[in-house]
Amino acid sequence: MKIYGFLILICGLTFCNCNNENKKSTTTDNTKDKEEIQNLIKQVLAWADSKNCIEILPVVTDSNDSIYLGFDLEKHKLNLNKLKSTGLFSTEFIENYNQIILTLDKGLKNSEYEQWLVGDLPTFIFANDINPWCLCQDNLDWWKNVEVKVISLDNEKGELEWFWGNLSNDTDSSWKEFKYRFRVAKEKNIWKISYLEGFDFKESTRKDGQL
Repeated sequence: MKIYGFLILICGLTFCNCNNENKKSTTTDNTKDKEEIQNLIKQVLAWADSKNCIEILPVVTDSNDSIYLGFDLEKHKLNLNKLKSTGLFSTEFIENYNQIILTLDKGLKNSEYEQWLVGDLPTFIFANDINPWCLCQDNLDWWKNVEVKVISLDNEKGELEWFWGNLSNDTDSSWKEFKYRFRVAKEKNIWKISYLEGFDFKESTRKDGQL
């Protein structure tokens, strides 16, 4: 009986030790993934704020340059290729952006949106007086200070929020309260952006002024 009890004790200790090791391994992996994703979103924001970024609304006008008729779909194709070449965005994100532009283009040409005069804001929500990459009109020029909070994360996909970190006490409260939701997915074992809040399809294609 003593030997039997001893074996049970040994098995129990071994099981606990394995559980602890698994927890440590999972924690380490999550920390590593979080760091990679944080670096990824910083790269995206820095790229979007550079001259290398795409022309997000490749508009075309009428012969008098007074009305936006829709989008230059050849330029749009170049945009899609440019997004692919960065290595930062998943197939899902690129196709979502593609559908936003095609839907807006069709809507403008079919008069589903109000007439969009040159010099005026768009008559839809996407890129309407706000930068969809950051949902902001300006930024703190501190992309390096961006931090992320994990909402959910596994080995293949994740949902997170980014926010401004390391802000001084005298920074306006609006910067401290700001959050931007995004999602990531692994393609060929590399984390890529699969969704950005400013590129939400339903919101982006909504008519301006329509709830």
